Amino acid sequence: MPNNLKQKLRDNQNIYGTCIISTSPIWSKVVKGSGLDFVFLDTEHIPMDRTELTFLCQVYTAHGLSPIVRIPSPDPYAACMAKDAGAVGVLAPYIESVSQIQQMVGATKYRPLKGERLQNVLAGKEELSVEMKTYLEQFNQDSLCLINIESTIAVERLEELLSVPGLDGIVIGPHDLSINMGLPEQYDHPDFESTVKEIIHKARRKGIAAGIHFPAHPNFQIKWIKEGANIVLHSSDLRLFSQKLSEDMNTIKGAVGDAQNLSDDNELAI
Repeated sequence: MPNNLKQKLRDNQNIYGTCIISTSPIWSKVVKGSGLDFVFLDTEHIPMDRTELTFLCQVYTAHGLSPIVRIPSPDPYAACMAKDAGAVGVLAPYIESVSQIQQMVGATKYRPLKGERLQNVLAGKEELSVEMKTYLEQFNQDSLCLINIESTIAVERLEELLSVPGLDGIVIGPHDLSINMGLPEQYDHPDFESTVKEIIHKARRKGIAAGIHFPAHPNFQIKWIKEGANIVLHSSDLRLFSQKLSEDMNTIKGAVGDAQNLSDDNELAI
């Protein structure tokens, strides 16, 4: 069975994962032995149809790794489809409003309740019976509702966003956040670092899990774990393969006099 991510986060443990782009079933065997708790499947930036997503969710679940799926937009129907595919966690991109989070909570914590009745429950206009509450809690007991914080608007509204009941965690999107701040990819800039610290600290004080997805050196992850991040989403299979292949080719060619500086230009801004 997959790791219980929700319980680990409740116990203030770190959870570790990476972005998986490859749809090869053989790839899952390699990932299984890498010390991960979850795999991140990104349908926002990666072309992946519903059948492929379901296949990957089921394969990694069978290997004991929990799938976290980022949907293309904060659409509750897309969130439900990801849950139907086997996602343990759903990550909604570029969140800036309370209403967006409420819709994600509805899709991940009240599923399969939908429609006007769900909207009434989310708005506090209707109280569910004890029997119904118990059923929905059991049906969605391991489900995680996660959001991306990727803009200065979201940072300005952070206290309000973090106060929505049912939200489990936030993941900072460093590329989009740096762009929105006018500091494109300046991840060492004092203003960027200060903003990331503010986001992590506010989330953790609220009892909300927090993380940041960095494709670069592990030291970035270590820095933010020490600041309180407990969702460790590191790099991707594509990025790590590219890094290692470039490193090995430089070593081999350098040793035989065919030195060539191979740069890594396969980084995805995700």
